[in-house]
Amino acid sequence: MKRNNKLNKANAYRLSQEVLRNKALAKGVNLIAPETIFLSKDTSFGKNVIVGPYARLREGTVLRENTKIGNFVETKKSNINKNSKVNHLSYIGDTSIGKNSNIGAGVITCNYDGVKKNKTKISDNVFIGSNSSLVAPVNVDNNSIVGAGSVITKKVKKKTLALTRAPQIEIKNYKRKKK
Repeated sequence: MKRNNKLNKANAYRLSQEVLRNKALAKGVNLIAPETIFLSKDTSFGKNVIVGPYARLREGTVLRENTKIGNFVETKKSNINKNSKVNHLSYIGDTSIGKNSNIGAGVITCNYDGVKKNKTKISDNVFIGSNSSLVAPVNVDNNSIVGAGSVITKKVKKKTLALTRAPQIEIKNYKRKKK
């Protein structure tokens, strides 16, 4: 009986996802490989949106006009404004992203501090370089850039470049340990 119950739940979930995908497609959303995209009931789309493949849009996701969600992107309680992109392999949670912003590959918003969820605000015309972490609560102001591989813990002021980097260390003639 338990196995049948699990199968019924799985089938119901699959069916609900199919319904949500078809609604998005009917609105003109371009779902790349729709069977790989997972949507929440309250996800909303503007016109001319591209999603996926392998994207997960969780509760509270709002995608405005001309936005793009790349492959292997997860969003939760986030508002992505007009002409902004969240590229592949990123997690965006409890975040607002302004207009004309580009979120690079591997970017994560670190929204949970172990006790509560915190918010990230990314303003207009912002570029977040690949493999960066934004530790909430944090704001990135208009026309700013976050350099690739940075961990941002403080406000980034408008029209600035923010970088955090440890110095590269090289050890000459290093010998690997043998097994």
